[in-house]
Amino acid sequence: MFTYSILTNSPTHFLTFMNTGYHPHKNLLTLSLIALLTSALSAQETSPKPPQISTQELITHLLAQNLGTRSFPFSEVVSAATGKQVIPFQKENPAHQATITAIRLAAVSATNELSSPGSPVRELRRINEASRIFENHFLKQLNLQPNITCSIPRNAQGNQQRSGYPDLLIIHTDHQQKQTHFYLDPKLFEQKSRASSLRTFYYEPRKHTHKIHHHATHLLIGISHDGNQGAWQFTHWEIVDLSGFNVRLKAEFQASNRDIYRPHTVIESSADE
Repeated sequence: MFTYSILTNSPTHFLTFMNTGYHPHKNLLTLSLIALLTSALSAQETSPKPPQISTQELITHLLAQNLGTRSFPFSEVVSAATGKQVIPFQKENPAHQATITAIRLAAVSATNELSSPGSPVRELRRINEASRIFENHFLKQLNLQPNITCSIPRNAQGNQQRSGYPDLLIIHTDHQQKQTHFYLDPKLFEQKSRASSLRTFYYEPRKHTHKIHHHATHLLIGISHDGNQGAWQFTHWEIVDLSGFNVRLKAEFQASNRDIYRPHTVIESSADE
């Protein structure tokens, strides 16, 4: 069995896209490859299933794509997987201006409040567990801003879904009731690891659980901390426009312990002695 995703911290993905920074080229093969993978995934999740290519053919095809060295514009990946456009941030657009101001205010509030001695973050064992607290803080603060609503995105089945990209859906409604959509993904990182090449972002397009249903501006807010275990101070934040960055695709086979330790695979154990 296999899945595929875009840049992940999870150790159990078959196809993984990883961010590489911005390269201003357009790769026409991106659409065909992502369409192929999305089509294959859709075939797994629909019935009846069309004929599938053999394992040998699939591996041969993947190896021929030079996935270890290629990069893909994130905007093209989203478009190919969902049919929705990733709209660049527009500084002169009033809706964009109002939304970035609201995010800025929420970020200032989050870093100040969650750095305080009474912060719920101080009760956590690992900083990774703080992501949900920051998401909830942004959710609450953004909904306090005029003409702004913020919610947990719904999946293709209409259910709000916390897991997976993106984390938050922001809608700005102007005086003429025109709506402008934004997706926001808060990320925490230690200050000294800002230039790290380790995977920190992922996007997994799946037919029944995908969460991108609007042409929208995709934003990531990175929040750095000082690494002081148990007494973290959140020192800096920066907002990134995801319309102009690239991701890589990592292919790997995966299995769980449930797959590994099965009666027909285990040939000996301490219980046999």
